[in-house]
Amino acid sequence: MRHQGVNVTLHAEVRTAAAPPASPMDNLVALLRVDLAEVEKLLAERAASPVATIPDLSSYLIAAGGKRLRPVLTLASARAVGGRGADAAVRLAAAVEFIHTATLLHDDVIDEGTERRGQDAARVVWGNAVSVLGGDLLLTHALVTAQQHAPSLMPALLGTLRRLVDGEIVQLRGRSELDVSEAVYATILRNKTAALFRFATSAGAELAGASARAQLFLADFGEAIGMAFQLVDDLLDYTGDGTGKTMFADLRQGKLTLPLVLAVEAQHELLSQLKQIRAGDQSLVDNLRQRVIASGACEKVTARALGYTTRATEYLDQLPPSPARALLRSVAEQLAERSR
Repeated sequence: MRHQGVNVTLHAEVRTAAAPPASPMDNLVALLRVDLAEVEKLLAERAASPVATIPDLSSYLIAAGGKRLRPVLTLASARAVGGRGADAAVRLAAAVEFIHTATLLHDDVIDEGTERRGQDAARVVWGNAVSVLGGDLLLTHALVTAQQHAPSLMPALLGTLRRLVDGEIVQLRGRSELDVSEAVYATILRNKTAALFRFATSAGAELAGASARAQLFLADFGEAIGMAFQLVDDLLDYTGDGTGKTMFADLRQGKLTLPLVLAVEAQHELLSQLKQIRAGDQSLVDNLRQRVIASGACEKVTARALGYTTRATEYLDQLPPSPARALLRSVAEQLAERSR
């Protein structure tokens, strides 16, 4: 028994020694742990519905987790300008996650996705119609929450939702009218991804009572970090082996990402392969991936992601020093490291 106790102690010491150091995101989550626990509670409560199937559907993707990056940015932005766990900021953080989750449900229907957050996409389990309605319900929760707890933000929220839809329409149009141009890609990027990031950070600042100047800096920070986030995500489709991201998922769908756009711009003959993949010929995926990598496009996208990250940190540097500001800066830099 004595030896057994020694072994247990040694194993515990080994586990402790082998534990990886906390990441900037881990530290930021720790700083916000009380508020984030309230967000999780709200997500679980509001996912309920008296309508059969809807509670299971609504909670399916929410319970799968995800980074909760947008709620974290909402709460951290409030902290960065002096906010301390304001109830409205917590509730708006939940609303932001409802919106994000709704867009994932809708995106999987539009893109005919089969997997999300390591499990079957909701549309595979319940079908397209129910997934669309589930996403609509989550959007309703977001709007009701904002109206009740942050009515002054309703115009900005509605504008953000409009931009999300605009970006999705532009991307959907590309299925039938292939336009491999940076202008089209930039429109999709700013509307589908960066717009919600911008709303999250600016809303957190406004609810914390920040000055108009500080709100603008945090709004610009959110948009820049959203741009960098999506560019890194685009890169990982080509270079992200071991990151947990499903490799080549975007490429297999023929979805426009910046590495692909830049590669086709430099080598127009790749457009023919892209069209064939979009028509269903998956045998060309690996060859096109190799040619995109060989073109140097990934290095260019890395440089752009780093540029947006630098811009994001410059906006943060305009705010007074605080633990939240420092951790937001570290999270932005950590995001950029994923692209290397």
